[in-house]
Amino acid sequence: MSQHPGDHDPHAALDDGLDPAQLGIGDMDAATFRRHGHAVIEWIAHYLDGVDDLPVRSRVTPGEVRAQLPAAPPQDPEPFAAALADLDEVLLPGITHWNHPSFHGYFAISGSAPGILGEALTAALNVNGMLWRTSPSATELEELVLDWLRQLLGMSDAWKGLLTDGASTSTMLALAAARERTGLDVRQRGMAGRSDLPLLRVYSSEQAHSSVEKAAIALGLGRDGVRTIGVDDAFRMRPEALTAAIEEDVRFGYRPIAIVATVGTTATTSVDPLPAIADVRDAAVDELGHPIWLHVDGAYGAALAACPEHRHILDGIERADSLVSNPHKWLFTPIDASALLLRDRDALATAFTLVPEYLATDDGEGVDLMDFGVQLGRRFRALKLWLVLRYFGVEGIRRRLRAHVRQARAVAAWVAAHPDIELVVPPEMSTVVFRLRAEGRFGDTEATDTASRRVLDHLDADGRILLSGTVLDDRHVLRLALGNLRTTDAHIDRATAAIDEALQALAGDGGVHP
Repeated sequence: MSQHPGDHDPHAALDDGLDPAQLGIGDMDAATFRRHGHAVIEWIAHYLDGVDDLPVRSRVTPGEVRAQLPAAPPQDPEPFAAALADLDEVLLPGITHWNHPSFHGYFAISGSAPGILGEALTAALNVNGMLWRTSPSATELEELVLDWLRQLLGMSDAWKGLLTDGASTSTMLALAAARERTGLDVRQRGMAGRSDLPLLRVYSSEQAHSSVEKAAIALGLGRDGVRTIGVDDAFRMRPEALTAAIEEDVRFGYRPIAIVATVGTTATTSVDPLPAIADVRDAAVDELGHPIWLHVDGAYGAALAACPEHRHILDGIERADSLVSNPHKWLFTPIDASALLLRDRDALATAFTLVPEYLATDDGEGVDLMDFGVQLGRRFRALKLWLVLRYFGVEGIRRRLRAHVRQARAVAAWVAAHPDIELVVPPEMSTVVFRLRAEGRFGDTEATDTASRRVLDHLDADGRILLSGTVLDDRHVLRLALGNLRTTDAHIDRATAAIDEALQALAGDGGVHP
């Protein structure tokens, strides 16, 4: 496949004239839509079939894509085929291919074929699921797929929720419910200028996602409202440190309102000890006499609980108040799709319900999902997730998750046997975290960290694979994430070969440059 999937010219059969509707005031007519629609589906199929031949990361420079496009919109209609040509020639070179089987950075994701078709159907229906009556199927299918998801994860039928765009939004909504549950009337009176409000505190580990702090910023708690808790050698929250932090904060006048535990941290996919954290929470509630919300960030890792042999990662979940799991991370659903599940969904309604007269309805038991968050306009996200779950089925999903875990273990075994790199933690999930050996042929710790960053630069320039890095215990580490449906064992061999070649190249020129 060349840089441009359009080189096979799926839309060559289209004439270069204008669509009939472009000469009038209506929409594209059905016949023209069919012709262009077939071209788009052919483009997508050709892209998915040949994405493996493209460099994973875009190689354009900042401003390069925009410079190739007109600064102003066209005054007159343009042929649809011309826009598809620009997709090939201008936009595609500026795409970093998250759907590439050798995309191993951040968390590997798959926009699966049934999910892609679901997105097309969602766009065609173009419904707004704000109220039950504005599209009953959108509301009821959303509730159904969330119930399917909680069954998939082995959770009780007490859990209900909603779909959002991402874990950052889901976490913010959960912490908004936690803030409202304090009984401090923040919903009505706000926080500004109130001398009667205590200092409010949220707790998360030092390995928690930045979305916790962003939520605190948005909710008026501020970054100082989040206290980070130390981790153990496996980068899991230390319950005894959480206890000590709560006790100290209470002495200084803070009011604990929430704890965020993580199932699958971003850096290492570590799993915080949820039962022990719940014990700390319960003891603090008994001592203080007011509620403390327990939120679980399983945006990436919770999906693995679909496999019975990995269900232990969610042990203790029934003692939590909320869980976020992102189907767009490891359940093969095109971005964006995040599931927020709560044991008491009405806690969100308490925080957010606001019904002006123009939205007032009397639909009996019909649920209005607008009441559970800040969004009024709500996409029909459930449709693509429903199609994914139906197409693969529970056992099909389990087989794919297990395959990714097996691939990660194969990479980990390769790392363990390598003379220049070492595992940071053994992988339980599908992400392998490793680092260059200190005091090896790349020099001391500082020089090794510089060389580690140059490995990423080398791989980016090479283009065959994409990794990401972070810092743990003051050491630069590399992350190889798996989870794409199209990643085969041959791609694993490609990744290990590319990493080995990068290491050899760095060793050949002295490892680092000043």
